[in-house]
Formats: sequence, C-alpha cells, structure tokens
Amino acid sequence: MAGTERYVEERGRRSRAELVRGIGLAAAVSINVANMIGTGVFLKTRVMTCNVGSPSLVIAAWVAAGFLALAGTFSYAEVAALMPVAGGEYAFLRRAYGRLVGFLYGWTFFGIARSASQAALAIGFATFLNQATGHALENPLFSIVSLPINGITLVSIAVIWLVAFVNFRPVSTGGALAVGLTMIKVVLVIAVAATLLLFAHGDWNHLTVPISGAATCEQVSSSARGGVIGFGAAMVGALWAYDGWQNVAPLAGEVKDPERNLPRAFVGGMLVVGALYLVANLSYFYALSPDQIASTSLHSSVASDALRAAIGPVAVILILGILMVSSVGSLHASVLANSRIPYAMAREGLFFRALAVVSSGTRVPVRAMVAQASWASLLALMGNYDALTDSVVFASWLFYGLTTGSVFVFRRTMPDVPRPYHAFGYPIVPALFLLVTTWLLVNSFIADSGRALLGACYIGLGLPFYWWWSRSAPVEIKSE
Repeated sequence: MAGTERYVEERGRRSRAELVRGIGLAAAVSINVANMIGTGVFLKTRVMTCNVGSPSLVIAAWVAAGFLALAGTFSYAEVAALMPVAGGEYAFLRRAYGRLVGFLYGWTFFGIARSASQAALAIGFATFLNQATGHALENPLFSIVSLPINGITLVSIAVIWLVAFVNFRPVSTGGALAVGLTMIKVVLVIAVAATLLLFAHGDWNHLTVPISGAATCEQVSSSARGGVIGFGAAMVGALWAYDGWQNVAPLAGEVKDPERNLPRAFVGGMLVVGALYLVANLSYFYALSPDQIASTSLHSSVASDALRAAIGPVAVILILGILMVSSVGSLHASVLANSRIPYAMAREGLFFRALAVVSSGTRVPVRAMVAQASWASLLALMGNYDALTDSVVFASWLFYGLTTGSVFVFRRTMPDVPRPYHAFGYPIVPALFLLVTTWLLVNSFIADSGRALLGACYIGLGLPFYWWWSRSAPVEIKSE
C-alpha cells in the first residue's frame, strides 16, 4: 500500500511540471507511425534476404518481428496509461527497478539508442539525396582525425539540426507536423507497393526461389547468414524498421487524456505499420528476383531499384524525393519524443542540470534538444548506416524487455492503483515477449558480437556517471 501512496503523491507532483498536454490522439498515433516508417522498410530487405537466403523466410521475419513489437505495445500501453509522465521508459524503469536502472536506460538511449537512430535516419536522407543527384555527394571533401568527410556526412548533420530547430516550437505544433508527415508517408508506402504490383513485369514465383551464389550480399557477415542465427539477424533488421512502436512513451506527460489515448496510440500505430510493411515487401519480391534484391548496392535501396526496373529513372527521382520526406518525418518524430528523456533525467539530478530547463514561451526542453542534436551529429560522422542501426537495436531491445517486465512489477507493488488499460493476454503475452527478446539479444552476440558488445560496454560505461550524478539532489524545474 505504501508503494501506491508514493505513486499517487509523485504523480500529483509531476502533473504540475511545466510541460503542457498539447498532443491529441491523431498526433500521438502519428508520432509512433512516423517514427517507424523511416528508411528501414526501403533499405533493410537487402540485408534480411542475405541473412535467411529465402523470400518466404524474409516475409516470416517481418511477420515475427511485427508480432513481437505488437506484444510489446500491450504492456507498454498498460504501464504508460498507469503512469503518464514525462520521460516515458525512464520513469517506468526508475519506479520499477530503482534509480540505477532508470539512469542506465536514459544514459543508453541518449548516448547511443536514440541519438544513433537519429544519425542513421539522417544518413538515410542523405543517401537518398545522393542518389537523386547522381551520386554527387560521395566524394571525400576533407578529413577530421583521419576520418574522411563527404557530402553525405555534411547533409546528414545539417538535417539533424534543421529538425531540431523545427521542434523548438510548441509541442502542439510538432504534433500537427507529425500528423501531416505521417499521412504523406503512409501514402508513400502504398504508392510504392501499388506501382510495383501494377507496372512491374514481375513474377510471384520469386517468393519460392532462394538466393544463389551470384548474390553479392555486400558487407553482410557470413556469421549472420543461414539457419536460426540468420533468421535472428533478419528479425533484428526488421525490428529496426519497426523501431518507434513505443516512441510516444517519452511524451506521455504531454498527451491529452493519456489514459485513453496512449493505449490507442501504441496498438493502433503498430497495426497500421505492420500491414504496410507486409504489402511493401511482397511487392519488392514480385518486382525483383531474390538475387537482385540481395545484390542491391549499399548506396541504393531495394525500393528505388525495383521502381527503376518497373517504370524507369524519372519515376525513381520522384520517389527518392518522397523517401527523403519519409526520412525527415521519422527523424522529426524521434527528436520530438526523445528529447524528453534527458530532460526528465536532468530534473531529478541524474544528468546535466542545464537540460532541466524548459522554454518559457513554448514550454519545450530546448536545451535537451540541442544536446541531443549535438551528440547525434557526432555519431553521424561514422557514416555507416547498418553499424548504427544494429547497435541501436541491441541496446533498445534490452530496455524494451525490462520495460515490458515492469508490468509484472507494478501488478505486484501497486495492485490497488486503477488501471485504465490492462495488457492483452497478461501474463502469457508479456512473458512470451520477454522470452523472444532474450533470444534476440543472445543471438545478436552470436551473429555480430562486436556490435552487440559495443552496445553492452556503452551501458556499463554509465556506472561511474551514475555514481557522480546520484550524489546530487533533484533539480528545481525552471523555464527560460
């Protein structure tokens, strides 16, 4: 009962924070959908085909990953409706497991999971622009500490900052923009699939043909190809494309009528995107053979190659422009939501104190956005899309599992608190989610131990910083 009383007291205190509830249901759903539909659905099918070697198994990996993410939304919906406060998972994990776990989540998501995701999205935008300009951005321009910098890198950094500046506006403005960009992106995916199905000289028999030795599979590790390990690696690729199914969680403190709208945003957004991804991938394999898909260049995408074969180069230039809009839309949703994580940490004294400040005019954490954009820009200097996305998936799913597990913790420690939404299939569905997530994390170490270990080491690096910041008292929230 003491846990329930502390929860009620804390929720009342948090409700007086300076953030405002300016995000309605349409915007909440759009923030999740916009963050999911970015570049993954256009880029990851190549790698996944190399991982499993069969179109039917690629489709199976997309379906399995979609059901896994959907299972996660059920638990997230219960916890977020129970505790609709700024910072999302940071607040959930801190209450469920203590300040250390909450801090390590925030440390990891600020440092690698979300900032690397934003860097990867910006690189995806620059990659599409590079194709539209006849690969004019590929040539090195100069070097920084022996790291070659080309036009793709510079464009990536520029778009990160452009989106950050847009999100300095009130959260209602950001939500409205998310709705508009999401509508464009949904139309985009439907248009790509419809064009391929109507105009490509394709063959449904492609779905039954495995890849051959002629497939180049550029930069796909042999350890991540074939068998259970390859299927797990393909699921990791699909999960990158689905990443964002939980994106509205950090904005829980700014969603209107959160007890009703948060569950709808989580589950509804996932169902929409899952259906779109399935149709898009079926159209790819109709238009192109598995060998053609597996041999897609690192500087191209399956979607653009399929459209080029179907309707010629002019249409590809047009679609690349729409793909750039898709990348920016996903980046916008990520920046809007995830800047609230360092803000929530800072106001409790577990991050840089200056980031606890919100703008007096727009009531958004501008300083936290600047810090996020600065770090994402540094990560964009890496310039390797797949390296960034793979490290993001490992780190993200470790904490997704812990957050899903918190539904069991809160059922035990806060049994008397009213729950506006109860997780579907509890306790079986959340338990299955945790089992599959554990398998994926172990599989990541086997398939690509270097990148998985990098994510694990970064999490561990947060321990001395936690010791330093945990000595401080919570920060008084201020505006500027």
